[in-house]
Amino acid sequence: MKIAVTYDNGNVFQHFGKTENFKIYEVEGQNVISSEVIGSNGTGHGALAGLLAEQGVNVLICGGIGGGAQAALEEAGIELCSGAEGDVDQAVEAYLKGELTSSGATCDHHHDEEHSCGHHGEEHDCGQHDEEHSCGGSCGSCAGCGSHQPPITGRNAGKICKTHYRGTFNDGTQFDSSYDRGEPLEFICGAGQMIRGFDAAVANMEVGEIVDIHLMPEEAYGMPDPNAIFMIEMAQLPGSEDLEPGEKVYLSGQYGQPIPVTVVEKDETSITFDANHEMAGKELNFRIELVEVK
Repeated sequence: MKIAVTYDNGNVFQHFGKTENFKIYEVEGQNVISSEVIGSNGTGHGALAGLLAEQGVNVLICGGIGGGAQAALEEAGIELCSGAEGDVDQAVEAYLKGELTSSGATCDHHHDEEHSCGHHGEEHDCGQHDEEHSCGGSCGSCAGCGSHQPPITGRNAGKICKTHYRGTFNDGTQFDSSYDRGEPLEFICGAGQMIRGFDAAVANMEVGEIVDIHLMPEEAYGMPDPNAIFMIEMAQLPGSEDLEPGEKVYLSGQYGQPIPVTVVEKDETSITFDANHEMAGKELNFRIELVEVK
């Protein structure tokens, strides 16, 4: 049996979709016979399930994880044990003793427990359902992340798909294009890695087919949630005194998961953030070309 643990300097890394390394343990019976640290090679979120499957991993131990990635692991036949903390070797030992209990998908923001901030890093592809972006303060708008929407069905559901796409607003302004980047987007269809309307369209396409779709906010990034706008005392958030309105940063959630937010305003003692996705409330148009299905 092989056990993989999200790895960061000897400890369980707390955000599965952003992990850069895994420690892989080879186990016989109740004993670890070997271990090695491997890189994720820039792969993120649900696609990591494919990486682990290629390594022959049977069990994943991690900290926080979103519903989309959880579904991808389930599809790959990998047992999940989330909510682990501390030393990776001790976590594996606890698992083998039956003392480690999975907490499932962890997607809540718990704004009152957020305590650190970092500058917004690399932007994700606009069609993607990035785990932390999708919540926007209310998981009801993101399939596979605590919502009760029916699963995506179709000939391509559960398969690895590669698509080219171009996204535009109703006025024709382009907001994203895989064609401009020169490579198609790869994802597991129906695993919650993409916004629901995009996923649903691809699920019934044939390779080589091109479709044009128009998505209402409910099929994309949802409507803005007023509860996702919140204030924090700057004394509780080191580094926030240097932030300016309009700036995009990450806050750290209860499970260590990075939550992207935008600075709305600040005064001498407090700062207000908006955790709604920047596309919340917008109607979106996509031209999608299905390039490959694995």
